Amino acid sequence: MLYWIIALFHLVVMPIAAVHALIYKRDHRAALGWIGVILLFPVAGPLLYFLFGINRLRTKAQVFTGHHLPVMFFGYDRTSPPLLLNPDPLIDTLPNPDLARVGSRATGQPLLPGNQANILINGEAFFPELLRSIEEARHWILLSTYLFGHRGEAREVIDSLIRAKARGVAVYVLADGVGTSYSWRIAIRALRRADVSVALFTPPSLLPPSLDINLRNHRKIAVVDQQVGFFGGINIDDRHMVANPDNRHPTEDVHFRVNGPLVAELTHLFCHDWDLVTGRKPALTELPCPTAGRSVCRLIDDGPHDNLNHLSMTLIGVFTAARERIRIMVPYFLPNHEMVAALQAAVLRGVKVEVILPERSNLRFVDWATRNMLWELLLWDMDVFYKAAPFAHSKLILVDDAYAMTGSANLDARSLRLNFELGVEWFDADLTRQLHAHLDEATARSRRITLAELDQRPLWQRLRDAFFWLFSSYL
Repeated sequence: MLYWIIALFHLVVMPIAAVHALIYKRDHRAALGWIGVILLFPVAGPLLYFLFGINRLRTKAQVFTGHHLPVMFFGYDRTSPPLLLNPDPLIDTLPNPDLARVGSRATGQPLLPGNQANILINGEAFFPELLRSIEEARHWILLSTYLFGHRGEAREVIDSLIRAKARGVAVYVLADGVGTSYSWRIAIRALRRADVSVALFTPPSLLPPSLDINLRNHRKIAVVDQQVGFFGGINIDDRHMVANPDNRHPTEDVHFRVNGPLVAELTHLFCHDWDLVTGRKPALTELPCPTAGRSVCRLIDDGPHDNLNHLSMTLIGVFTAARERIRIMVPYFLPNHEMVAALQAAVLRGVKVEVILPERSNLRFVDWATRNMLWELLLWDMDVFYKAAPFAHSKLILVDDAYAMTGSANLDARSLRLNFELGVEWFDADLTRQLHAHLDEATARSRRITLAELDQRPLWQRLRDAFFWLFSSYL
């Protein structure tokens, strides 16, 4: 009797799983592989596909962001088409208009003129600016972070937010539900005790059951009174105080202090995320956001919902439009095949490509997986550097002499497909020049790695690196 129940179960679920893989998978090799597993392994095949083959994250993100889907949803693993804008007259005034056209077509987002940006290197530069802005706040403060520590400078931020709340400033803090668990949410409890409005982005829970470690909000945003904004890669955590001799995990990073129309866009993005989590918008007093400089930029909202692949497509297009050089500095580097091909094609056109990675990150298995694919760069004469400690957590991509992509995203599947991320394109020669100088300092403290060095790895290291590389889509 049990045999016939199992056989009937397989005959029912097998065609459903096979049809789903056939019409849903974007990669023909993945579709063929999963259909083979489904057909060849009774019961186990369909169950494995249900557990590991279906991109429930995409569906969950659509439901989370307000889409109503049928129970049997056979959708498409793709982004919604961008809203194409009318040609932006600003594009043709930029040094390389092709770079600006890419983001316009890939995201549908407009260029924002009239901004001023200041580069803040490490916590030593960022936290004093953030604390000063919080102390000067008169109307409202928005703060979004992935990690939220409770020692050192993080404690100062907590106390400053509490003081702002006490003097009548509206304070909204959005923290990631997984990122804050690393510090036992001590900061979150302290803020809530002071009646600060705090929301956690999709925290894991047992009741109702929600154990998904994906759908993370990796954005780092702060806005004060619509006058000043901050974004970049620095969390509210004292690990970014690199010069502190008591810091056991010094982590270098780059943040930006901005004035101008970009601040209003950061406010809009924060309010969107707050609404996703709480179901309501923050109650903010409407304030002006005047122009403040001459920098032109574009904000890119990227996440596993309607904006899936906005950053990835923009970067691939920008690499294709590069004329002279591409410089990449990220802590985690596992780009997809299309992005690697775009870099290889750039080299064939005579573009110089340089990639700066940490010698040792905080995620060793990501380092090992990356080493398994670096030959695809070195074989085509790209320059790859390993930067010595402290751990470089910066996310900077520079193209030619007047383009910079900044923000929170790494070049891996987690950032480009699983997380909610923020990117800001800058079409500013002066800002790009300063960032090139920062990368020059980083390469001066780095060593170049060669294809021969990778080929000389012991067999056990090659096996280890290749094993973790198999999970590149999930690291």
